[in-house]
Amino acid sequence: MPLTYSRLQAIDALRGLVIVLMLLDHVRETFFLHRQVGDPMDVASTEPALFLSRTLAHLCAPVFVFLTGLSAWLYAEKNPSPGAASRFLLKRGLVLILLELTLVNFAWTFSFPPQVIYLQVIWAIGLCMLTLAALLWLPRPLLALLGLVLICGHNLLDSTHFAASHFAHVPWAILHDRGWLEVADSLRVRTSYPLLPWIGVITLGYATGPWFSIKASASQRPRRLWLAGLGALTLFAALRAINGYGEKPWHAGADFTHTLMSLFNVTKYPPSLVFLALTLGIGLCLLATLDRWQGARLCRWLATFGAAPMFFYLLHLYVLKLLYLACQAQWGNNQGSYFGFSQVWMLWVATLMLALLLYRPVQAFAQLKARRRDITWLKYF
Repeated sequence: MPLTYSRLQAIDALRGLVIVLMLLDHVRETFFLHRQVGDPMDVASTEPALFLSRTLAHLCAPVFVFLTGLSAWLYAEKNPSPGAASRFLLKRGLVLILLELTLVNFAWTFSFPPQVIYLQVIWAIGLCMLTLAALLWLPRPLLALLGLVLICGHNLLDSTHFAASHFAHVPWAILHDRGWLEVADSLRVRTSYPLLPWIGVITLGYATGPWFSIKASASQRPRRLWLAGLGALTLFAALRAINGYGEKPWHAGADFTHTLMSLFNVTKYPPSLVFLALTLGIGLCLLATLDRWQGARLCRWLATFGAAPMFFYLLHLYVLKLLYLACQAQWGNNQGSYFGFSQVWMLWVATLMLALLLYRPVQAFAQLKARRRDITWLKYF
């Protein structure tokens, strides 16, 4: 199998894997509303199965953002002019921001005109792409250093806050301090994904791009990925041993399971250094594994989802919303008593069924993208 195909299949397969985990988390948010979890979670009151489901979903955003940076480098490799890659990132970032403000937000709220706008992962990826469009002109070592500084150092800013009347309140809420912005009497905005650490993640993804170059050694790539992934996991272990910087301290629980849950109970909003060391470490190890498994049936199946990520994202949001509204019409406003799942395993079964249901339309769209490269707008999905 050609190197070009295998390296891209591994990337798409990893993206597809986290897409399925994202589906699981969104099924939870749709049909398990009576069992909400915090950030970080309350270990004492969260059952292990629910804790595991939510923790697995933590992989989604870091892997998405990292692979966005990596994919941007692959685009730049095919279009050597820095200007071409920068323009592509600029246009794609603006499209993603527009989609977040319109189709994505409407899928969550089904409210028009909106009274609440949630600035979530698509918004964050779009802004990260705009930032990377400006930063990719820098030398690769400097980009990697900048990414590490942002990821490792942003928790030093955790104690910095600005009152709503302060001129820095809005930009700081977007960059680091998750919160609500009052835009008008009838419109509030939630900055769910503070930007600074995500800029670090996309920058590191771009700096990793040469490992996937056509000119790079296929045998060296998995080794580099394993070393980077295990290095990040070692950092996670060291930070948890210190038990302090940028994260809620873990503590011994009533039993081994709850102690382990406390150890892996990490903060996503904004993502702590501990959160990113854990999730990116696992993500890099998974990418190394999938790079070895290219061509396998599971890898091909996952790569289908990863080849059309934005299409899947929009499709699954609307399918889940319509399913919820149908259940609400049938049983009334009784989520949790009639149509809400009572056990976590039901979430997993529903996720598998939905993944199988959505596979064919996603496959058809991915094939259309591959076949009609002359249709520009398809590249954004």
